[in-house]
Amino acid sequence: MDPISQRIEELETKLAFQEATIEELNGEVIALNRVVAEQQYQLQLIVTKLKAIEPSNMATQAEETPPPHY
Repeated sequence: MDPISQRIEELETKLAFQEATIEELNGEVIALNRVVAEQQYQLQLIVTKLKAIEPSNMATQAEETPPPHY
């Protein structure tokens, strides 16, 4: 086998491994993207529930005490 053919074969082998690695990494990115989306959804649910049960720190107009000069 001449050196050029050998070099081409080595490059083709490296390329095949790189393509396999890229596909594997792409699968991992997709899976992690799903996990992040699910966590964001769950976090939004928690925030919504907390806001629903948390009393407001602002007093209503009826609850406000009049200023001392009244």
